[in-house]
Amino acid sequence: MAKILIIGGGVAGLSAGIYAQMAGHETVICEQHSVAGGSLTHWARQGYHIDNCIHWLTGTNPASSLYRLWCDLGALDGVEIYKRPALFTMDFRGERLGLSRDLDELIERLCARSPRDAGELRALRKVIDTFQGFQGIAGKGHDQAYDNKKMAARLPGILKYFNLSVEDLAKRFHDPLIRHFIAGLVPGNFGALALIFTTAGFFGDNADLPEGGSAAMARRITERYRALGGTLLLNKTAVQIELEGGRATAVRFADGTRLSADAVIVTLDPACVFGKLLDVPMPQTLAKEYGRLERFSAVHCAFACDLAQPSVTGDVSFPLPRALHKTMGGAYLAVRNDHHETDYTPAGKSLLQTMVYCDEETARHYIELRKTNMVAYRKEKRRIAWLTQKILEAKFPELAGTLTVLDVWTPATYRRYLGTEMGSFMSFALPRRRLPIRKSNRIPGVANVVLAGQWLQMPGGLPIAARTGRDAAAVLEELFG
Repeated sequence: MAKILIIGGGVAGLSAGIYAQMAGHETVICEQHSVAGGSLTHWARQGYHIDNCIHWLTGTNPASSLYRLWCDLGALDGVEIYKRPALFTMDFRGERLGLSRDLDELIERLCARSPRDAGELRALRKVIDTFQGFQGIAGKGHDQAYDNKKMAARLPGILKYFNLSVEDLAKRFHDPLIRHFIAGLVPGNFGALALIFTTAGFFGDNADLPEGGSAAMARRITERYRALGGTLLLNKTAVQIELEGGRATAVRFADGTRLSADAVIVTLDPACVFGKLLDVPMPQTLAKEYGRLERFSAVHCAFACDLAQPSVTGDVSFPLPRALHKTMGGAYLAVRNDHHETDYTPAGKSLLQTMVYCDEETARHYIELRKTNMVAYRKEKRRIAWLTQKILEAKFPELAGTLTVLDVWTPATYRRYLGTEMGSFMSFALPRRRLPIRKSNRIPGVANVVLAGQWLQMPGGLPIAARTGRDAAAVLEELFG
């Protein structure tokens, strides 16, 4: 049995701790905040519950391998799953198109709407089915996996989308509503395969919402870790990993304490680890990602709404006027209403959360503004809230006079809370012509420090964090047998 220190109590750290405890090791998770969960963030404002993380959770289908991982972590076993009628809805000039659950019905309806797009739509349907077979969620029962022979036969169809960005794919459609529908689901600079993977999961009952959202999921995983005998130290900020002879011997903390360890698992953004927490250079394979891949973030607002049932339910997006793209930081504004979670709002009210994806330049603007001029930063947040409210009231006239600003958060908020260099809540944007290959979790020249977290595989997210935590714990078997 080895003593393992885990730096970071997010999903990757909790996953590493759970699997290491299951293997018989002694683990201590050191989390800088007062609660574990990392990106599974949530908070209260004026009696409203803001859920910042789970828009959908990949791995909710019991036929998928990821579901079994979530059950190991205590995240889904026995948990009620809410299946939304639509994952995503695009509103363009008063018309709405939703990603409804019946893929065949949706494709045929769109073919009837735009016959010129029928060939492109049916080709897209086939590649979505291929990705479902890859995940083991194909067929009418969403429980079939395709063998290598069938996957190989469909490879040419996959290669077509491998070469396209989401923006490229959207441009292949003639109907403007379909075009905006494609372009608005994920950021346009992502590769088309990212969009296909997401839609394949939803149509395969593998991208739904666990009861209680982020708060309940974080609590369940934390309880699972503690039930296995793990130790969770909160308000514990690591400042240096001590090395001796190419091995970590201890970790020093901001409160002046020092803990020895047989091995250390680090789950933080590598850009905030190497040359800082750990006095060695970043591995070249990771350093290349920072040099050539874009990171992304978002600007959010939350509004209390006096209407119990506004026309906005689930996730609805719409294109912003081009004149507002630079001001808002992106081309589409997404509005979210978790109406199925009745505990999120006071009786007779609703909560609307907005999001606009932004690029690195916009994210750095917010981070630098908060760092250098807090008065100007707060003024900018008030301006964004005011502008967002006006946009919502113009788009949905019923909302006029019903909205109250609850909160605004930006890439600077993520920088402060998650400790990511660029204020990103996931890792790198997955571009076209790139496969999401996982990077090594080992550090050359350091024998017993292991990496975990979403930064090891673009585009990141909760499933990758959980898997890399499990993989980090598996390395301990190599180190200690």
